[in-house]
Amino acid sequence: MSWLDLFVAMLPEHLLLVGILVLIGIETAWTRPRGALAVSLVAVAAAAAAAAWQSVTGYSATPFAGQFAVDPANALAMAIVLALALPVLLMSRDDFDNGPFYPLLLSSLYGFCLLLSAESFLTLFLGLELMSIPVYVLVLLSFRRPESAEAALKYLVLGGTATAMFLMGVSLLYGGSGSLALEAFAIGLSGGSPMALAAVILVLLSFFLKAAIVPFHAWAPDAYESASIPVTAYMATIIKAGALLAALRLFGTTPIDRPIVDLLALLPLVSIVWGNLTAMRQLSFRRMIAYSSIAHAGYLFYAFLGDGPGRFQAVVFYLLAYGVMNLLAFAALPPADDDAARDRLDNLKGLYQRQPYAAVMIGIAMLSLAGIPPFPGFVAKFLIFRNVIAAGYTAYAVLGLIGSYLGIYFYLRVIQFMFMSPVEGAANGRAYRVLAVSAGFICLAAAIVLSVLPGWVIGFM
Repeated sequence: MSWLDLFVAMLPEHLLLVGILVLIGIETAWTRPRGALAVSLVAVAAAAAAAAWQSVTGYSATPFAGQFAVDPANALAMAIVLALALPVLLMSRDDFDNGPFYPLLLSSLYGFCLLLSAESFLTLFLGLELMSIPVYVLVLLSFRRPESAEAALKYLVLGGTATAMFLMGVSLLYGGSGSLALEAFAIGLSGGSPMALAAVILVLLSFFLKAAIVPFHAWAPDAYESASIPVTAYMATIIKAGALLAALRLFGTTPIDRPIVDLLALLPLVSIVWGNLTAMRQLSFRRMIAYSSIAHAGYLFYAFLGDGPGRFQAVVFYLLAYGVMNLLAFAALPPADDDAARDRLDNLKGLYQRQPYAAVMIGIAMLSLAGIPPFPGFVAKFLIFRNVIAAGYTAYAVLGLIGSYLGIYFYLRVIQFMFMSPVEGAANGRAYRVLAVSAGFICLAAAIVLSVLPGWVIGFM
């Protein structure tokens, strides 16, 4: 390929890299750096637009044969997740003005882009680690709670465990096939040899850990609760999307047989039930969202039971709907000087009387996450369970649906606090920033499109 073709093929990655370099230059050259948020917004928006252009035009290229390739489907997923990062950046002004937050976040997004275009386990591993390592530091930034250090350490240790499991699985695949191409995973799925089966299970369990599937979920509640709002929003949406899309990159459209089917069904089913039941007992909004995300990770891995193009559509649409609704809830959460007080569910009591905007936005997010029609969460769950039934796993689909009903309680409890309880929370000491409100309305607009025109959105996938 010519240099121009190489530049176009990696245009989203190059735009993010330029943003990282500019941010580092700003921090280095000025004693009082300014403009980091604007640079980050421009870089991420440009990268999302470039990925969308590649998808819409059907652009395909292989700049590095066997290592890195671009195709329209993965470019679409990249554009969606990069677009979800924009509300995170808009929310960040309340917690971060300048400093290391922005280059770290763009570095993590750069790793995410790499893993989506990976053609070998070497590139996939590089992308996963570049995506994950900056987040260990992001949990510690805006240090507002004593437990932040413990949460970051737990996340680091368990993230390292996931990396070790992934590398062990890859080494077994390489030993059995002599190849580091991603096709070795599909061969291992259908090969049936003990070594191939062990390799597939190890790789799959590493993704379970990164996505917080029970019993590999212990890091998520502490990390979500201890991080700042924009970092929690980033972990709940982009990091989870990265883990699921990387797994989707491996599974592709390959049919899955037992015993992998049982592993893909039983642990996600336990996650659905455990996440929803444990979320009922939480007193912290972010900790509740953490257990909610554990349940939603179970729904997402259920999509792998289906096969064909429906698997890709179900996962990407679910990630889009889930991400938009989580970001809407975080963007609308009333600001406060005390981070722990802001996070208490009791402070949401009577919120509609105090701040109608926040109550309505959070209420919409809760109804969608619960899967109540006509909100996009209902369509997303419908796609998941339709594919599971179409693949012939009706019993697993019924059990998953029963488990999903458990989640309705704690989502509706938040709505009951906001609209039907007397005012108990103290007035907030800080006003909403324009950028945070803008992030909320962007997510609301996306939610309306997903609710009214789900078929049109799915048609692009």
